[in-house]
Amino acid sequence: MSDFIKKNLKHNLFVNLFDGSFFGFGIGISSFSTVIPLFVSTLTDSAILIGLIPAIHNMGWQLPQLFTAQRISRLPRFKPYVMLMTIQERAPFLGLAVIALLSPKLGITTSLILTFIILIWQGMGAGMTANAWQNMISRIIPSDNLATFFGLQSAGANLLASGGAVIAGYLLERVNAPNSYAICFFITFVLMAVSYTFLSFSREPERLEIPEVKSHADFWHDVAAIMRHDISFRWFVISRNAFMIGMMSQAFYIIYAIKELHLDFESAGIMTGVLFVTQVVANPVLGWISDKWSSTQVFKGGAVSICLASLIAWKATSSGWFFLVIILSAIASTAFWTIGMAKSLEFGKDEEKPTYVGLSNTLIAPSTILAPLLGGWLADISSYTITFLVSAIFAVLSVFLMQIFVKDKKNPLVII
Repeated sequence: MSDFIKKNLKHNLFVNLFDGSFFGFGIGISSFSTVIPLFVSTLTDSAILIGLIPAIHNMGWQLPQLFTAQRISRLPRFKPYVMLMTIQERAPFLGLAVIALLSPKLGITTSLILTFIILIWQGMGAGMTANAWQNMISRIIPSDNLATFFGLQSAGANLLASGGAVIAGYLLERVNAPNSYAICFFITFVLMAVSYTFLSFSREPERLEIPEVKSHADFWHDVAAIMRHDISFRWFVISRNAFMIGMMSQAFYIIYAIKELHLDFESAGIMTGVLFVTQVVANPVLGWISDKWSSTQVFKGGAVSICLASLIAWKATSSGWFFLVIILSAIASTAFWTIGMAKSLEFGKDEEKPTYVGLSNTLIAPSTILAPLLGGWLADISSYTITFLVSAIFAVLSVFLMQIFVKDKKNPLVII
């Protein structure tokens, strides 16, 4: 650890934990899975358009990361780029507030078009920021504490997001639409500004060595070389895709419990609370275990968790079993996102990390879209239980691939 990083570590931990927590607070008030879809549902009954909202958000975050890698790999400091690009994922909430407020005058078609333009802008802004932000964090937080940091930040974000969801529910219940949605989006914009302020206080050292400028052809040649020669990383990406498909059943657990096992809505609400609480606890705990033991083993443990969740759901005879299903599902999500992000930063040399991070995220974007579509298709042509069974099979495949092909620096008990 350099003297600069050591001197500024407490400061950087503090400001970045608050950045993530207030960011999560804002997302909780304008959730991509509840509040924004509810707003769009006031404009259209199209399930396809409503279902596109979380997909646009997830794809926007993942897809651009590889395409920003070449540029950010040559930056002496990542922070200026992060501060510029993250405006593109925060400012759109002010745009959503304006659209919601003016929607009665704009009309349904215009409001819908503008809403989806704003959502695409927000998603792409997040994706344009993500790679540089992850690399900035890896430069100011020691590698031995990286997973713990991501876990604590995610815990803070989830904790405040749960409070934000309660606030959003209160506003939607007591304020007439579309003003209620406009208020939610505006509060989110304010919280994003607070988050941005904390992020701006980050202290990042300047890089001593800047990689040489390469042509686009050389960059893509290096990308191909990484996928061709770094066998461990290649199989990590494949395993991560299998894990993502293994999580396709998450969207259907509570729906199945309500439709088939007669779960009441009050219990469904309690399960949602259990999901949040589990993620708040699991993020720092799994992050700490990952740093002290092995990110590879924790990642595999997450895949085992979603396998068990799907198998329990497959065989459940009463809705009570779904409390355990939700807990295991929350652990799996934490392992996939938080620990997967930390694991991605273990590959490659410092100058190669932007490319590795880009590949790790961009190459799972197709699975992010396909997984819920595959799960829904299987449920439609057969049953939810078949979706659960196929999820478990892909989760086992993920564990198998990680165990056999992915190197573990701390516990090198793998066969290559």
